[in-house]
Amino acid sequence: MSVSPEKTAAVILAGGFGTRIKHLLGDLPKPMASVNGRPFIKWIVRWLAAQKIQNVILSTGYLSETIERHFQSQPVAGVKVTCVPETMPLGTAGGFLNAVHQSKINSSAWFLLNGDTLAFANLADATNQLRDESIAGVIFGREVADTSRYGSLIADSTGKLAGFAEKRPGQGVVSTGIYLFRDSLLKNFPAQIPLSLEQQVFPALTAAGVSLKVLRMNAPFLDIGTPDTLCEADAFIRQNIAQFQPEIA
Repeated sequence: MSVSPEKTAAVILAGGFGTRIKHLLGDLPKPMASVNGRPFIKWIVRWLAAQKIQNVILSTGYLSETIERHFQSQPVAGVKVTCVPETMPLGTAGGFLNAVHQSKINSSAWFLLNGDTLAFANLADATNQLRDESIAGVIFGREVADTSRYGSLIADSTGKLAGFAEKRPGQGVVSTGIYLFRDSLLKNFPAQIPLSLEQQVFPALTAAGVSLKVLRMNAPFLDIGTPDTLCEADAFIRQNIAQFQPEIA
């Protein structure tokens, strides 16, 4: 089956409260943190637009109406943005499934991204993996010197996900927070709420023999989850401005 980014849809998990940076946000939800003069989530959508994604669903939570109003008044050219609020905590995978089902969008495959990180993956590299019918999903990973903050991905010799290692010091490959799933895979997610991608879905899928490919990427990465990294975000965007779809004046 031939899949390309423009034939997929993307879900962004945008329900974060931003506890560690709340004192810097005022009355804004975490994804609306101002970065280089724009809400951070706007940069994610503009990057997706540059990657030819045309449908983006935002799984929102805290102050969801603030995010929805922004995209209604300041849309991104060529991208339909749909907001799907969570009425209760659903977990990372639960929020993703809720957004997919509530959006009523038909897509053969779904990208999933975190609303507080940005990694310049080549999304076509992921969709190209789905030419292999045995591959059900893709995880973008990046190599770090110390995995003690994250836990790490364990891949076999073919690059398929074999398991996870607990948080521990030392070099390893960690998730970038960018995933691609065939639509047909979603029915195999465990039926529970809240549902965690990392703690419940991936272990269940690997135990069932589902093939998930780990794609290592070597590209700039930003996480705005701490005061220090949020302060670095303006410079990060300026240094990588060519990655984003230009704004129409």
